[in-house]
Amino acid sequence: MHLLTPDQYRQMLAGMGAPAAATRRGFLKGLAAAGGALVIGVHLAPRLAQAEEAAAAPPAPPMPNAFIRIAPDNTVTVLIKHVDMGQGVTTGLPTIVAEELDADWGQMRTAFAPADAKLYNNLAFGPVQGTGGSTSIANSWDQLRRAGAAARAMLVEAAAKQWGVAPDTVTVAKGVLTSGAHSGTFGEFAEAAARLPVPAEVRLKDPKDFTLIGTKLPRLDSATKTDGTATYALDMRRPGMLTAVVRRPDRFGATVKSFDATAAMKVPGVVEVAAVPSGIAVLATNTWAAIQGRDALAGLVWDEAKAETRGSAALFDEYAKLAKTPGLPAARRGDAAKGLERAAKIIEAEFSFPYLAHAPMEPLNCVIEKTGEGVTIWTGSQFQTIEQAVTAGILGVKPEQVKIESLYAGGSFGRRANPPADYVAEAATILKAIDGRAPVHLVWTREDDIKGGYYRPMFYHSVRAGLTADGKIAGWDQRIVGQSFIVGTPFEAFIIKEGVDGTSVEGASDTNYAINDFRVDLHTVKVGVPTLWWRSVGHTHTAHVVEVMIDELAHAAGRDPVAFRLELLKDKPRHAAVLKLLAEKAEWGGKPGAGKGRGVALHESFNTVVGSVIDVSVVEGRIKVERVVCAVDCGIAINPDVIAAQIEGGVGFGLGAALHDEITLDGGVVEQANFDTYVPLRMSEMPKVEVHILPSANPPTGIGEPGVPGVAPALSNAIFAATGQRLRSLPFRLEDFKV
Repeated sequence: MHLLTPDQYRQMLAGMGAPAAATRRGFLKGLAAAGGALVIGVHLAPRLAQAEEAAAAPPAPPMPNAFIRIAPDNTVTVLIKHVDMGQGVTTGLPTIVAEELDADWGQMRTAFAPADAKLYNNLAFGPVQGTGGSTSIANSWDQLRRAGAAARAMLVEAAAKQWGVAPDTVTVAKGVLTSGAHSGTFGEFAEAAARLPVPAEVRLKDPKDFTLIGTKLPRLDSATKTDGTATYALDMRRPGMLTAVVRRPDRFGATVKSFDATAAMKVPGVVEVAAVPSGIAVLATNTWAAIQGRDALAGLVWDEAKAETRGSAALFDEYAKLAKTPGLPAARRGDAAKGLERAAKIIEAEFSFPYLAHAPMEPLNCVIEKTGEGVTIWTGSQFQTIEQAVTAGILGVKPEQVKIESLYAGGSFGRRANPPADYVAEAATILKAIDGRAPVHLVWTREDDIKGGYYRPMFYHSVRAGLTADGKIAGWDQRIVGQSFIVGTPFEAFIIKEGVDGTSVEGASDTNYAINDFRVDLHTVKVGVPTLWWRSVGHTHTAHVVEVMIDELAHAAGRDPVAFRLELLKDKPRHAAVLKLLAEKAEWGGKPGAGKGRGVALHESFNTVVGSVIDVSVVEGRIKVERVVCAVDCGIAINPDVIAAQIEGGVGFGLGAALHDEITLDGGVVEQANFDTYVPLRMSEMPKVEVHILPSANPPTGIGEPGVPGVAPALSNAIFAATGQRLRSLPFRLEDFKV
């Protein structure tokens, strides 16, 4: 099969669909507001304007030619428009196609699609190719079903014509077409099918007829990731390639003033040292030589006139003072102040959350090479369109002259998806500094990664909640203080409303609990530390605050925490169903035993509802996490095994943040450097995890991130059940917690 024609490109733009219209308009406004200050605005705004006009046209027909390649050997390759960072889209997306195609799973293959937003835009974002917000499956669901169904119809028509039979006599099963005595494989009819017009309308399967979706199919990437043949950016080697590492300032916002490269240039293998906007780049024939050369740099003087010099303690003090004053209104229901005046009992609590690094297994890196009139980039690209625009602006080429070869990414958790495209931009500036005479492999070390910024922001919450005499919530007043990573980006115009950053308050301002007298305020502070979304974004802190406070209120009212939540969710049947399944599977009504505790949390994020129950025990005076049970409603479960893996990974990620993780500043300098000081969850700490998926006929929703938010609050609530002590602020540091 072949790529789309120019007319089909236009049809693609026209078919972005009504649900994304507000997102497209907002993103376009954001780019316009950014003006010439951001190269992304310069390069994307005109094309986005054209796309916005085209979006009013009727929906496009299915696009099998954009996503499906059928070879003569009968293999079916699905082009993946999203990056696979370990979340399993290279299995989930082909499953959708294979289901509608009636293919055999053994014939399915994958390849990453080229960087082309006209063809491969994320339908949840607008005309931008990118991965994030747990949207990969959700935004591709209908698109790939229709592509698979169209390809099947075209194969059936081609076979029917060759056999001289009616198309409705042709059946398809496990990659074989049959009609009476005739039979043949997809590969035999692919060429003829590709010459047929794409049907404008297709008939999709009834979910009851699914044979692949909902089953535990083996992942398509397991073998290559196991035997080492899967290609990551760190694996890339180009002829004449130079490896670059960068000496960045110790304080964010500082810039290079002067340095002495004499000793660095004497290191064998070092070929050049150059000042770039982010610091001092050392280029060498191999990574070790580049690192040694960087270590040999002398006479380093930084201009710190605009550097951030505050430490974590000072920042938290400022946040706490702000939390005592009203902020901008993020949510209002009823009258929280009057509700609290009527309360028979008031609970007041403060919660603090540190900066957090993403710390993916594969630190940031990419290869960039001048090719013809443009450049080619090899990387685990998460925001292809943005990276094309940023690179084009730096190197003075057109975005379409920036080719991106997407590779597997060894994790991200949001780090590779940042509006400035920082590490790709850094590579482009280094290539420019050497006039493009050699391919450049930019490599960040683990220390570069931990100290390099773009963290989950610090946050501080102050909450006052009250109970009536009969144990109902009388009022809720919550103040949130934190830094916005949306301000100053193209996303500002549609994420920030009346000064309130939706990513700072999501999960609190839109809680599903029926609290009549309810108020949430936000203070957005300015700090010179680069910040970014982190796996599950605002839900990382809001879920913890809400679920711990709900638990405290339940206990103060003398109510069972699950029953208390169910009463507040009486108008939310989906949430109630998850909580009931969770209570059943976790044996909530049972007593965990002496020296043990059980805690619960329920939270919706990315349109997915996840309930978590955690069991802890007191072992030799210390808390140990024993078991985690999760119940999930994520719509139709494409592959239950991948869903379970994502929830399990989310549990490990969330426990790491609850028990250990924090980035702290001393005088503006990051104190952590590697996994000895920024400690991820150890294998010995990982508990048994059970995942139960609620059956659903609804379209799939997000799964990569929703497993994280409920972990810390469920753990906090379990510790209270075991010890009677409330731990609110993160991390808990259970290794020092004695009872």
